[in-house]
Amino acid sequence: MKLGIRSTKSIPKSYKVSYKDPNHKKQLTNGVFQLLSTEVSDRKIIVLCIGSDRSTGDSLGPLVGYHLSHFKDCTFDIFGTLEEPVHAVNLNDKLAEINKNYHNPFIIAVDACLGKLTSVGHIQVGSGPLKPGAGVNKSLPSVGNIHVTGIVNVSGFMEYFVLQNTRLNLVVEMSKIIADSIHCSTQYLKHKSFNRTI
Repeated sequence: MKLGIRSTKSIPKSYKVSYKDPNHKKQLTNGVFQLLSTEVSDRKIIVLCIGSDRSTGDSLGPLVGYHLSHFKDCTFDIFGTLEEPVHAVNLNDKLAEINKNYHNPFIIAVDACLGKLTSVGHIQVGSGPLKPGAGVNKSLPSVGNIHVTGIVNVSGFMEYFVLQNTRLNLVVEMSKIIADSIHCSTQYLKHKSFNRTI
């Protein structure tokens, strides 16, 4: 399927799209690709998927990592899966591990978040870091050169309870879309870099 990658002048630095939008894959792939192509240079890409598999709403990140781990042609390394999640308890250790083993990596941070009722089911792509745990009053370091977040439920009251009672189907569907878009965009980036060298 041709996704019709657009020029970097035509896409904003941050936007969101509903997982129900029939063009969600095209839009998200375009968004991630444009941010990567203008910012990543020749740095190693890390996809850091944040969240816990013990909470339905917070499992978006580990599910994205799980789906990404099944692609055989990845050009990036993955931290955070269902088997080995990256969450509030071990995030600092994982960041230290990444900084120790990679020189100036480019991090795509993925996480679930809460938002307005009208925004539930939307996926956001943006330049700059995200602040994990902000929706549930956790103090964690900001992470990511770019970020992808999925709005899985409504914010404002009893956030832990809301995350625990988020519909699994919504989270699974959003995680598939995010994983496919990250994979497709990095494949486009690889071919763009290859074509530049031949």
